[in-house]
Amino acid sequence: MRFENNDVIKVSTEKYDLNFYKDKPYVGIRNKEGKLLMDLYLMSSCHTLEGRDIVSNISAWDYEEKGEEIIFTAKSDSAIWKNKIYKLVCKEDRVEYGFEVEGEGSIDEAEYFSGYFTGSLRWASGRFYSGFAVDKIFNPEPDCKEVFYSSPSETVAIDLTGVPIYGKDDWFFTPPPFSFVGIKEDVKFTMGIKAEAGKWGFTEFIYKGGKGSYLSLSYEGHTKVRGRYELPQMVFIFGEDEYELLKTYSDLNRVNRESYEQPSWWKKPIFCGWGAQCAIGAKTGEFAPKLATESNYYGFLKKIKEIELNPGIIVIDDKWQKSYGLNDVDTEKWPDMKSFIKEVHNSGRKLLLWLKAWDPEGIPEELCIRDFKGNKLAVDPTNPKYEEIFRASIRNMLSEEGLDADGFKIDFTARIPSGAYCKTYENVWGLELMKKYLGIIYTEAKKVKKDALVMSHTPNPYLEDVTDMIRLNDVNTATDINSAMLHRARVAKAACPNLVIDTDNWPMPNKQAWLDYVKLQPELGVPSLYYLDMIDNSKEDITEEDYKVIRKAWDAFERGEKYE
Repeated sequence: MRFENNDVIKVSTEKYDLNFYKDKPYVGIRNKEGKLLMDLYLMSSCHTLEGRDIVSNISAWDYEEKGEEIIFTAKSDSAIWKNKIYKLVCKEDRVEYGFEVEGEGSIDEAEYFSGYFTGSLRWASGRFYSGFAVDKIFNPEPDCKEVFYSSPSETVAIDLTGVPIYGKDDWFFTPPPFSFVGIKEDVKFTMGIKAEAGKWGFTEFIYKGGKGSYLSLSYEGHTKVRGRYELPQMVFIFGEDEYELLKTYSDLNRVNRESYEQPSWWKKPIFCGWGAQCAIGAKTGEFAPKLATESNYYGFLKKIKEIELNPGIIVIDDKWQKSYGLNDVDTEKWPDMKSFIKEVHNSGRKLLLWLKAWDPEGIPEELCIRDFKGNKLAVDPTNPKYEEIFRASIRNMLSEEGLDADGFKIDFTARIPSGAYCKTYENVWGLELMKKYLGIIYTEAKKVKKDALVMSHTPNPYLEDVTDMIRLNDVNTATDINSAMLHRARVAKAACPNLVIDTDNWPMPNKQAWLDYVKLQPELGVPSLYYLDMIDNSKEDITEEDYKVIRKAWDAFERGEKYE
């Protein structure tokens, strides 16, 4: 690393060159050939529900050479904060930037590299932006379009929520790593969030494209500042491959979990009854959740035996419960679920129960997260009385005295609440709320059964210690299925390389697409089977020749090989 402080401050490394402009509050970052990658406006903003953050004056930048890094700091005033401190750290392969505010306020949005400034007659007043001089932006979050590269003039987001409607059709991962990758020719760099434990209280990370660009975090007023508060850092790591960069970025935020042996049964092929329920529904016209019945699942076990398949895990899917919030058995559908689970165990298999995250059905209103009108939105994992109910239900589902299941398939995590003015028992929000919810399930499950398996679709390094298996989630039938699922698997492995991957298997547009994906599954993770008799969408019957493909794929997985 080379540092110059002549007329203009410059830093040069093997990966990038950085210089502070003499006449404007920006730094320019270039590649080694001198091509501009980004011009960053340094007076980032932290807006609150109470007011907008506007800066009038900023100090000169101080610097300190410390080991293999150079640390730059500056201070500014603010219309709503007592003061602000900015920090820029240059390392050999990366640049880290963050800022701190002091005062009181409920953080609404933290804007990185954008803000309001009134201190320059030369550049006028108003809002200032940054420029990302890249060819495209890589976004790891899958959505219904399955387009992972966008123009720098577009706006893209990584978030926790999602449903299949406009602008929210990204529920597949909740969330992936909070990092975009900027790409200019053969230069690639992360634009990622780095934060301490407890500081992940936001719901979305946005790259705002346009004539001027910036990055932002949505806190929605749930982070209350009383005194000094350090915002998460933005990290630019330079490399050559976007998935490898995601791995390097994720390593910065990976939680330290106790090492443990993954039981061999976690890596056995899975049969999940949801697709078979949907197939019955396609034949009869019945609503698929009504078909999660004891009689149907005994039928599934019988069919599995007939077609000579041997999954190591059986999943009872939506809706075996009477109420989603209480996870109490619907005895009209399941007169004796415990006996069914015992039969699964007697066949040498394990059984997971499907859980619908956040659903408040059956939970008293006062134990739920509510909106500004008092309407309940979701269960509240920060409420100790709800936590007590939830933990008791987990013990009942897993213990020998209860149902004696072996773990959980957690679904619908994208229904986590989002928005300002929502009421929680404790002031926990965003990714921290997700971790709280998953943490209750995970810790209680492990108390009951040390080898209990917890599956979710949350491939984020900060959540790696509250789940065991990453599910690739629903198949997107409107796109190239194998390409889309390969992307998801690469993101999951980059984010949580220590976790097992469940490849999922539903829905499918037709039998050929299903068979093509069955052949790919052994390369991505644990093969998962949802269909037994018929593909629900195309109503094509599954034949003996198709079962041969499944057997061959599962054999290849057991040998650690590709399907050939």
